[in-house]
Amino acid sequence: MTVPTRSQITLGSEVNIVLKEDQRSGTLTQGVVERLLTKSPNHPHGIKVRLEDGQVGRVKEILS
Repeated sequence: MTVPTRSQITLGSEVNIVLKEDQRSGTLTQGVVERLLTKSPNHPHGIKVRLEDGQVGRVKEILS
C-alpha cells in the first residue's frame, strides 16, 4: 500500500490516518481533513494532517 501524496489530499477529504500513539499498532482513525500540516509534496510515512475534530496524524488512505 502506497501512501497518498500531498496533491492527492484536499481539504474536506474523508481519510484514514494513523495517530502518533497508534503508530506501533497501526490502528486507523477516520475523519475529515481540516488542514494539511506537511509542506513537502510527499512523505514516506504519509502526509500529516489535522482532522476537523482536532486529531493529528499521517494519512494512510483517502476514502472520498
